Amino acid sequence: MPSPERTMHDCRMDDSDLALADAPSLATRRAPWTVASIEALFDLPFADLMYRAQEVHRAHHPPNTVQLSTLLSIKTGGCPEDCGYCPQARRYHTGVEEEPLLSLPTVVDAARAARSSGATRFCMGAAWRGPKQRDLEPVLDMVRAVKALGLETCATLGMLKDGQAEQLRAAGLDYYNHNLDTAPEFYGEIVTTRDYDDRLETLSRVRASGLKVCCGGIVGMGESRHQRAALVAQLANLDPYPESVPINHLVQVEGTPLHARLGGDAALDPLEFVRTVAVARITMGKAMVRLSAGRRELGEAVQVLCFLAGANSIFYGDRLLTTANPDAAADRALLRKLGLAAHPAST
Repeated sequence: MPSPERTMHDCRMDDSDLALADAPSLATRRAPWTVASIEALFDLPFADLMYRAQEVHRAHHPPNTVQLSTLLSIKTGGCPEDCGYCPQARRYHTGVEEEPLLSLPTVVDAARAARSSGATRFCMGAAWRGPKQRDLEPVLDMVRAVKALGLETCATLGMLKDGQAEQLRAAGLDYYNHNLDTAPEFYGEIVTTRDYDDRLETLSRVRASGLKVCCGGIVGMGESRHQRAALVAQLANLDPYPESVPINHLVQVEGTPLHARLGGDAALDPLEFVRTVAVARITMGKAMVRLSAGRRELGEAVQVLCFLAGANSIFYGDRLLTTANPDAAADRALLRKLGLAAHPAST
């Protein structure tokens, strides 16, 4: 007669595991993740999904550490793109003014302050469609100076041309961020000034240069669960998948099209956001899964669930590019309550 424990395990297999019969192994991805297999993960009972995410997380990462990144807007506003979520697009009236590129001493001072506060990665973002060579030269100096401080370096500058990723790597850049934002079939509802292949082309250039890839998306833009699953499939099937995966919860800014379309309310159920984090962890086990924009709006309790779901990185500091973030003291207090320690730099 089987033991009671074995009987209970068999029941759990009937309830959840069999729904994932076509999903790749959690240990070794033998085939691409299908959208259907990722939807099956989303559909699991919440406790089963969290359990699976914890299994994968603990197989690849220290369970009680969080990597701290600080993000600085080195060139704010005036972007020619029409991303429906972005307050930096010059065509929208959001109160964000166009500013020139920050000076090198200003960026270095900000990086020193981030390091003193406990951050191990410093990310620099510029509101460009893509950098011209004259734009890139001063950014290369910034990368060299920040790297000299002992920090990991990351940049998000838009679409890259041939040779630019190699220049960034030679200057000491560790990661390049270029988000896919959403599923291919929903992308045209959010952005019309570029297409999905433009994003994939830059990611291909970044990967070919030897830089590490930071690539994620934004949820809560009115997409369906199927479309969230399709975004995760795109990310998980990149070869290899990104080393860093930022998951953003839409911060609606008055004056942007999505604010008008969604009525200014957070359209996504918070537990659906947690599910998205868990599914990202399961499908990209070795990646750093970062809670990015929208943490302040989620509140502490939802953030705690996200850490349980496998998030192990946050943007740290009271501001992201142009939107507010929980202040550093609040984050330190939360991490202390949870017994989470700052993750050391990997380079």
